[in-house]
Amino acid sequence: MKSRLLGGLAALLLAVVGAILLFVYVQGAAARAQAGLEPVNVLVVTERVPAGTKTADLAGKVRAEALPKSAVPDGALQSLDGQDGKVTAAGLEPGEQLLAVRLVDPRDLQPGTVPVPDGLEELTFLLSPERIMGGRIEAGDTVTVYSSFESDAALPADSTVPAEIRGWSQSTGLLFHDVLVTAVQKAAPETTSNSGSSSTDKSVEMPNGSAFITVARSDADAAKMVFGAEFGTLWLAKQTDTTAKSDPPVTTFGGLY
Repeated sequence: MKSRLLGGLAALLLAVVGAILLFVYVQGAAARAQAGLEPVNVLVVTERVPAGTKTADLAGKVRAEALPKSAVPDGALQSLDGQDGKVTAAGLEPGEQLLAVRLVDPRDLQPGTVPVPDGLEELTFLLSPERIMGGRIEAGDTVTVYSSFESDAALPADSTVPAEIRGWSQSTGLLFHDVLVTAVQKAAPETTSNSGSSSTDKSVEMPNGSAFITVARSDADAAKMVFGAEFGTLWLAKQTDTTAKSDPPVTTFGGLY
């Protein structure tokens, strides 16, 4: 009789202990699940972003969304703060979270280069220092391109040149805004031989401070830039995040003042 009573008490005790352990486990699992569901605000891509896009241009292409903490990988960005001057290392697709590793310094991709956006092609121009801000243009910069022409030839009667610039042999106009510079190759400092004379190999020599500037543009725009470089001169102006973009008329001597 006594043994059966002791056995019953032991079974009851084990049942109580088991119930307590089960309760603790369930509570812990619920806490873990709750922690995993805790919402976290992260940046999610809303439209396709090509490689080489500056962070300054990402504001309209990403939005903050609240996602379960368990679904957010390490390195997911909650804002673009502290990412100035970086570019996307690869193309981004709508719906993916923006990770810190996707934003890099342009010079970390390849020395002096940034990726070419899809659909564009690259072309290179040799420009003197005064046409590239004294050599301060770098890969990853966005520039405005201007072209200047000078001609003594008389215009034919059926020329499509606007009437307001007929009769003027010099003109300067804005070709394009938002031209991406993908690579910059600067000239090495001038050197002289032991005899004191500089190199005479004109096939490879370029003025000190000049640089090969490579840009990404559509084929139609590239043709216009080649024409401007071949028959006139090109000037690059570096844009900033607050650059105002307008459509100024072609400047001639008659319209200068």
